[in-house]
Amino acid sequence: MSAAQDAAVPPVAAPTGIGATLKHARYIISDNPVTGVAFGLFVLIVFLALFGPLIVPYDPLMSDTAAALKPPSAAHWFGTDQIGRDVFSRVIAATRLDFIIAVSSVALVFVMGGLSGVAAGFFGGWTDRVVGRIADTIMAFPLFVLAMGIVAALGNTVQNIVLATAIVNFPLYARVARAEANVRREVGFVQAARLCGNSEIRILLTQILPNIMPIMIVQMSLTMGYAILNAAGLSFIGLGVRPPTAEWGIMVAEGAAFMVSGEWWIAFFPGAALMIAVFCFNLLGDGLRDIVDPQRRT
Repeated sequence: MSAAQDAAVPPVAAPTGIGATLKHARYIISDNPVTGVAFGLFVLIVFLALFGPLIVPYDPLMSDTAAALKPPSAAHWFGTDQIGRDVFSRVIAATRLDFIIAVSSVALVFVMGGLSGVAAGFFGGWTDRVVGRIADTIMAFPLFVLAMGIVAALGNTVQNIVLATAIVNFPLYARVARAEANVRREVGFVQAARLCGNSEIRILLTQILPNIMPIMIVQMSLTMGYAILNAAGLSFIGLGVRPPTAEWGIMVAEGAAFMVSGEWWIAFFPGAALMIAVFCFNLLGDGLRDIVDPQRRT
């Protein structure tokens, strides 16, 4: 090929923006099998949360006393519980409720803790002192005991479980966001935005907040696992979702009484689902860190 022909061939542009992020995400998922498994489990959890109640073989609330305490079989893959309900159907149906609790609580604590932490780190002064005192007050209590007290005082509804989970996670989000915003409030691009005449609120929303989102996204993924554990723990001690609603914590609590007599499947399968979900979100946080952190891009 001549030099003239070489000059006529346009250079291939490197992917930028969303294209570069997607390409990097594919590289991370394909290069790290553990991250790939975590993302695969996450897709499965989302699918079951959306369509699980529609595809289960039995009604999760339907009881059949004639088929009570049957071990796993072709008819009932995970066996039946003490009143004949299909454990497999209840485990799948419970995915939606636990996932909704996790997502709702994480979104709420991001709004409460993340935004207040960013404001505290960026503005300092009395804003920093108020947010710091609120976080210190919450941290003064054992977090699960505090969640128990909130739910016991307000009532054991899904909304109050979400609120309690968000409150106990407030200090974590506030401190992470405050530290990240405090580091960035005097950097060059913020000073340039000020010189261009942007207000402090505009700088906070358009310059600071987008730059701390990578670490916050990782934190949100990790907190979703804790939110599921917190909801299951409250249900296990009787302060969570009320029976006969299908929820992993309730199912483990109901099945624990039958472990001694040999009906292990009632508690084992919902406990395994709970463990897999928490395992998935913890590994997902590591994968998201590799994807959204620009310093890790190759």
